[in-house]
Amino acid sequence: MATFSEWVQGARPRTLPVAVSPVAVGTGAAYALGRTIWGYALLALIVALSLQVGVNYANDYSDGIRGTDSPGGGRVGPVRLVGQDLANPTDVRLAAFLAFFLAGLWGFALVALSEAWVMLPIGALCVVAAWYYTGGRHPYGYRGFGEVFVFVFFGLVATLGTLYTQAGTITLVGLLGAVGVGALASAVLVANNLRDIPSDAAVGKRTLAVRLGDRGTRILYAALVAVSVGVVVACALVGSWFALVALAAYAWLWPALAALRRGAVGRDLVPVLARTGQFQLLWSVLLAVGLAVSR
Repeated sequence: MATFSEWVQGARPRTLPVAVSPVAVGTGAAYALGRTIWGYALLALIVALSLQVGVNYANDYSDGIRGTDSPGGGRVGPVRLVGQDLANPTDVRLAAFLAFFLAGLWGFALVALSEAWVMLPIGALCVVAAWYYTGGRHPYGYRGFGEVFVFVFFGLVATLGTLYTQAGTITLVGLLGAVGVGALASAVLVANNLRDIPSDAAVGKRTLAVRLGDRGTRILYAALVAVSVGVVVACALVGSWFALVALAAYAWLWPALAALRRGAVGRDLVPVLARTGQFQLLWSVLLAVGLAVSR
C-alpha cells in the first residue's frame, strides 16, 4: 500500500505551476480593468489545481494499466503508483475521479457566483478531455495531441476563464497572455516527453516527441519559449510597457536551455523539466504584475 508521501509524489506537485500560472495571468488582466474579484480568483485556482491533480492521477492509472509505466520500461522521473505496484489501480482511478469531482464542484460554484454560465459546458469538456488524454480506448495523448490539450485547456481556457469570471469580458492582453501561458505549459510537457522518448517509443506511445524525434522536440521546445517572448513584447505594445518585466524570468530558464543545447537526455532532463515549470510560474507572475500595474 502506498504511503502518504508516495500519494503526494504521485500527484506530481512539480506540475502544479501549470495550474497556478493561468490564474495569475488571468487575474492580472482583470486587475488591469479594475475588476478583480479575489474570491473568484481563489476559486479558479482551486479548480485549476484540482484538475491538474486529477489529470496526474488519471495518467498514472491509465499508463499503469497499459504497462507504459512498468518498472522495466526504463522510465525516469516521478513516482508511478500503478506502474510501480505501489497502489491498487482502482484506488488511483478513484483519486482521479475525486479530484475531477472537486474541480467540477468548485467550478460550478465559480460559474454560479460569477453568472458566467458559458463556462459550465467548457468546464465539463475540460474534465472529459483530462480523462481521455491517456484514458479510454483511443487516448489522444498516445497519438501526439497532448500538447494541443495542454495549450487549449491549461492555456487558453484556464487563463481566459479566470479573466472572464472576474471581469465579464475578454481583452486582447488577456488573450495574448493566455497564448503565452499555453505555450509554456506545452513546453513543460515537451520537456517531459523528450525525457521519455526511448521508453514511450518502446511501448508504442506515439507522443509528439516520439513523432518529431530528439532534435525536432528540442527545436519545438525552443519555439514555444520564443512564442512566450513574443507574447511579452506584444503585451507591452498593446497594453503597457510594464509587461516587459516578465523578460527577467528568462534568466531563470537559461540553465535549462543550455542543458537542452548540450544534448541532455534521461535523468539529466529531470532538472530541465522542473526548471521549466518554475520558469512558467515566475513568467506568469511577473507578467501579471506588469499588466496589473498598468491600471
